[in-house]
Amino acid sequence: MTSFAKMFGSIKVRGSIRNYSFVQSFLLVGPLVILLLGFYLYPLIALFPESFIKDGQFTWEHYRHFFGHPLYSLTLLRTIRVAVIVTLICFFAGYPVAYALAELKNQKVCNILMICVLLPFFTSILVRSYAWIVLFQTKGIINNFLLSIGLIEKPLTLLHNEFAVLVGMIHILLPFMILPVFSVLKNIDQNLAKAARNLGASAMKAFFKVTFPLSLPGVGAGIIFVFILSLGFYITPALLGGAKTLMISTLIDQQINVLIKWQFAGAISVVLLVTTVLIIALADRAVGIDKVYKEYS
Repeated sequence: MTSFAKMFGSIKVRGSIRNYSFVQSFLLVGPLVILLLGFYLYPLIALFPESFIKDGQFTWEHYRHFFGHPLYSLTLLRTIRVAVIVTLICFFAGYPVAYALAELKNQKVCNILMICVLLPFFTSILVRSYAWIVLFQTKGIINNFLLSIGLIEKPLTLLHNEFAVLVGMIHILLPFMILPVFSVLKNIDQNLAKAARNLGASAMKAFFKVTFPLSLPGVGAGIIFVFILSLGFYITPALLGGAKTLMISTLIDQQINVLIKWQFAGAISVVLLVTTVLIIALADRAVGIDKVYKEYS
């Protein structure tokens, strides 16, 4: 504070620093806030009342139609199930990768492997989804290889089903689990686990009693990222799943672009938004994500 006092040469230096910090923060965050308010929050606010309008009158018809028709209810349940499966697989597959990267002593090797994790971000989701089509189609690389070695007698149905959707989504969303877990694991004091080992704990016990609890903020962030993105995923389920694996985002697109039912599409969007908020609230109540952040941040 002394150095700051010399720079500003005033008894009111503390207030000056606060004012400067606020202005600087506003200049940095302001454009993003304006962008979110104009292109995200406002459409949501405008869409909500539209979901209650039919023929110019207030009605619950769109919501009754959604929950009363088995197709829409099953689509919502399928979307939640797929999002949960993708999140769990990303956690069990991504945590060991993040842990291995955090434990690497050679920084150059760690940087190279981190670039490999980040490399998918440099490729369009659409291109990556089409790449899986090339691999999974009836005369694709996988089926041709299995047929050539005699492992199968006829091509497998790998495309336009839930399996293809899961593989494509996991491939795209896995970095969103690895990165936050890695960032937390990298900042954990390694002496804590060593102290647990010196006190007689095994390597496994030291991990589950020390390392894993300290990494829970990263795990919570990764789970939230992957789960929310999975609920609203559109391109990959539409290309790899097709009509047999209809997701809620694809359903909204059909209502807007094919059937031209904006009000009903708004109702589906509101249902998806409320479902997402409720699931996150229930997970927070069960796991205590906010308490974890307060304890370890």
